[in-house]
Amino acid sequence: MIYLYLAILLSAITALLFVKSTAKGMVAVTMVVVTSLFSSIIAMTALVGNEFQILLAGTIPFGEVSLKIDALSAWFILVINFTMITGVIYGKSYMKPYAKQRTNLTMHWLSYNLLHISLILICSVQNAMVFLISWEAMALSAFIVVIFESYKADTLKAGINYLIQSHVSILFLMLGFIFVAVKTGSYDFNAIAEFSHQQPAMAGTVLFLSFFIGFGIKAGFVPFHTWLPHAHPVAPSHVSGIMSGVVIKIGIYGILRMVLLINADYATIGYIILFISIISGVYGVALAIIQHNLKKLLAYHSIENIGIIGIGIGIGCIGLGTGNELMATLGFMGALLHTLNHSLFKSLLFYSAGNVYQSAHTMNVERLGGLIKKMPHTAFLFLIGALAICGLPPLNGFISEFLIYGGIYDWLFSADLISLIIITFSILGLVAIGGLAIFCFTKAFSIVFLGTNRSPSTSSESESEMSFWQLFPMYMAGALMIVIGLFPSVFLNLLIKPVALFTSDIVFNPNLPQMGTLDSLQKINWVSAGFILFILAVWGIRKLVNRSKVIAIAPTWGCGYCQPNSKIQYTANSFVRTYTKLAKPVLFIEKDETEITGIFPSKKHYKTHPYDNIERILIDIPLKKVAAIREWFVFLQNGRLQRYILYGIIFIASVIVIPVLIDSFLIILQFLNHL
Repeated sequence: MIYLYLAILLSAITALLFVKSTAKGMVAVTMVVVTSLFSSIIAMTALVGNEFQILLAGTIPFGEVSLKIDALSAWFILVINFTMITGVIYGKSYMKPYAKQRTNLTMHWLSYNLLHISLILICSVQNAMVFLISWEAMALSAFIVVIFESYKADTLKAGINYLIQSHVSILFLMLGFIFVAVKTGSYDFNAIAEFSHQQPAMAGTVLFLSFFIGFGIKAGFVPFHTWLPHAHPVAPSHVSGIMSGVVIKIGIYGILRMVLLINADYATIGYIILFISIISGVYGVALAIIQHNLKKLLAYHSIENIGIIGIGIGIGCIGLGTGNELMATLGFMGALLHTLNHSLFKSLLFYSAGNVYQSAHTMNVERLGGLIKKMPHTAFLFLIGALAICGLPPLNGFISEFLIYGGIYDWLFSADLISLIIITFSILGLVAIGGLAIFCFTKAFSIVFLGTNRSPSTSSESESEMSFWQLFPMYMAGALMIVIGLFPSVFLNLLIKPVALFTSDIVFNPNLPQMGTLDSLQKINWVSAGFILFILAVWGIRKLVNRSKVIAIAPTWGCGYCQPNSKIQYTANSFVRTYTKLAKPVLFIEKDETEITGIFPSKKHYKTHPYDNIERILIDIPLKKVAAIREWFVFLQNGRLQRYILYGIIFIASVIVIPVLIDSFLIILQFLNHL
């Protein structure tokens, strides 16, 4: 089967090199579907407990290379495959304007497929060196698809920023892998487990933290997140969807894999992950609220949801460390399910943002409005994604967040005073994340899709709904989100084997009183769905009764003001003004405004520029100081050939003289010692 797959893959690559630009998208779809089909067949068998493993001969430097797909790998492979399929189908239609412009799409689609294959390899490889090579392939291919519009300075800058931080991630991973290889002489993942089990738990904790930083940079945990809000908005929308949907999730996979391999103080690492995750979730959504760029707003929500996943992992690790198996089960199950859920609704939201961009030619929320009239499908799908990401029933986000809440509440039964304080902090963090997310997406949906067009430069005549093939993958993601919400038990059963890797084959017993909360999930969502259907039925009856009546359409009553226009609507900035004032001590917002002077002032100019305070403190300020120090040595680069020759002479003389001086100094010291 592997040889058949390789033959198909090589044939598709050859075709991609020679077919016309308009046909490259179809070849790319074929490659992604074939890769997904072959890997999903193996993953489905592994997900039910039949692990797949092959041992390759490898090379002298690497040693034997093991490819293994267990239940954890299988879950992530299936998540990756679904989102990569929806991404490539959406991207095929999204990239049509570029194909018509005869833009060379070969490198883009080759990189897209290399990214897909490297993600699957990362989930399968059990050899540190091959893992790092796959990780590098993922980083480079993601860089290429992100900078598709590299002729734009902002795009190239964001791509380079992503590439640099990706290699900082690789550096920390290399430190962990090389340390283990030096101690054990092996690059196999089993060597990590054997080595860590021979060491004290604290040594394993330090090793885990090295890996956590490496994987945390890729996942986008605060304060390692600064690449993410720049890379996601500049990429094509299908790339933004997969970057948020699956690429950052590979960091979550790495963290979970290390939890399985490394013998550490699980309670300690659980507290660390929990603290970082709560900060990530709250900080991510806090910054998302004040963004003016729709895709940047969604990018910060990726940080928020990585925080939610991290809270689940932290709860799971604390459960392992304290021997609370139910708490561990709920934590890891919530984290794994939210990994899938976030992949679905965040890719859906980015695809919706891509539709908005192609229709209105802007991502500035302040310039948008009234799109629901021209783009009803996109508006409906964006609303579905918004409700899901806010964790509202009857959609999938509610299920995974409910499980994480369940893990925290189960912790109450065995908590001491310190634990009660942490539990309170955790619950407040999750509540704040959920509440602020609702506030943010209320703003985003209402400003973008409701009201009327706010900018004369974006003509409503050019705004129209997208094609079927651009909407079809969005409906695929939306349908699966609804299915997960209405039938959660199906997916919870699929998670038994992956979670059992952490919790030693716990089998759910429906008779346990603590597990009764899981049964209520489906009931809550069915009631919510029934309420929605009831509202739709009432609306349908009303429409049926009024079908023969003439309905006049007129402007909304303006309280006696006879000349309303788009400027009297709420703007995105005014919508969140009260919040901005409250959060001002934490957030960094620059204002650009003109003063009001005179009795009859001229037109006033007012803009706000939100910026990431952590990025300013940890990256911008240190870089400015480095640049200031570098300025001290600018005189060395003066363009005079004579001085460059002099530098060479000084260097050669130093190489000769300095060792002589050091030897002389050592001889004098030896002589003095003899005296």
